Amino acid sequence: MLSPSSSRRSPSSLGVRAPRASSDIPRAFARAAFHAVAVTVVARARAIAGELARRAADGESRRALASIASVLALFVLTGCGGGGLHLTPVKSTANKPSNVAVYFKVETSSGEPVGGLGAEQFKIYEDGSLVSTNESKQTILNPEVAASHYTLLLVDMSGSVSADAEAVSTLVDAASAFTERVEKSQKVAVYAFDGGEDLHPIAPFESPNGAHASVQSLKGYKPQDPSTNLNGAIVRGLAELDKALTHAEHPMKFGTLVVFSDGTDRASRVPKDQMRKAVKDSSYQIFAIGLGSELQESELKDIGKDGTAKAQDKSAVVSAFDDIAKKIEGATKAYYLLSYCSPSRAGKHEVKVEASYKEADGKTQRTGTLKSEFDAAGFTHGCDPNTPPNFDVTKGDALAPKDDDKKDDKAQDKKPKTAAPGPAKPRGSGSVQLPPPPPPPKSEEFTP
Repeated sequence: MLSPSSSRRSPSSLGVRAPRASSDIPRAFARAAFHAVAVTVVARARAIAGELARRAADGESRRALASIASVLALFVLTGCGGGGLHLTPVKSTANKPSNVAVYFKVETSSGEPVGGLGAEQFKIYEDGSLVSTNESKQTILNPEVAASHYTLLLVDMSGSVSADAEAVSTLVDAASAFTERVEKSQKVAVYAFDGGEDLHPIAPFESPNGAHASVQSLKGYKPQDPSTNLNGAIVRGLAELDKALTHAEHPMKFGTLVVFSDGTDRASRVPKDQMRKAVKDSSYQIFAIGLGSELQESELKDIGKDGTAKAQDKSAVVSAFDDIAKKIEGATKAYYLLSYCSPSRAGKHEVKVEASYKEADGKTQRTGTLKSEFDAAGFTHGCDPNTPPNFDVTKGDALAPKDDDKKDDKAQDKKPKTAAPGPAKPRGSGSVQLPPPPPPPKSEEFTP
């Protein structure tokens, strides 16, 4: 069994995310801003160098030299090539005859997912020595052989939405396109909510024909209660994800909740603070889509801790759903299952995976690494890197919550229980969801 470790640690709580750079800033503008900073830094360095020539005191010269070194070091560490890569290990394994597999996520230093990397863009080192690709036969396996990705879409069908036939028709088109796109890489379920206490299944995860085929039934939905139980729906949606992932097929399980609403909570069945805590404590990825002006941006962000989209009117709903679908799709494609044949035949070893790729401009190079350890006891020849790995899910974080775990949580929880159910709290052996964005990078992970 490997013990994954990263050269950069992620926050200890998966529910707390580091701030991300806005994806709405055009890349050209970002590069222009970076260039402006670079010019300023160089100009400052030249100014200090000129001052050196005019100063005779050794003490002052040393201070000036130190200033130049500090400024230039900052310039290099921030990535004169545009930054580096962050590799987040999820789970690793070592199986006989000599198979080693590492499941991880690749992001830029600003937290943007990086997909589409090939096996040739990774280098593998054992105990500091590069393993030849002829020897390792390294390959990228389809991550779906080891991981289940589930997305649950919550749709507001309260009176303000369901009473407008045109709005419902647009909403169905948006949800249909969303499910069709996301279902290409994971399972999708759709639930409706109104002012009532319960969620209403439109297309559960176990739907034989998938969510896309069932979304059209939203057109005939009649709310049992015209109010809006937004807070309660979010809490119950997280609990539904917990339940579904418990029975997911693969050992590693990832969940995403997407919430659509045209307004704030009106039913007051669940306090806002309880909803916020459920969102914060959840290790799931959560997005929010708002329609109209009632839901303010700050209220959307209370829900969508991993991203939001706002449609000012009905015509923009399809676009808002598509924005979130792209984010989910991109995040899913950023996961890699790297498999290779180890040349080691005994003992414990450190494996380092180094990823690198060039931006579209062909000049900006990004690199990043992760490290793990494995035991090669009993290793021999005959390895096939295309063999699906056998992950040990009795250890580590790559588990969905088990029924026994939930019972233990309830037995140990001394706090008063609330009337509405909440999602299972992330545990050391709880479900692994999309890892949070990385902390500021270390210098070794950058190639200026």
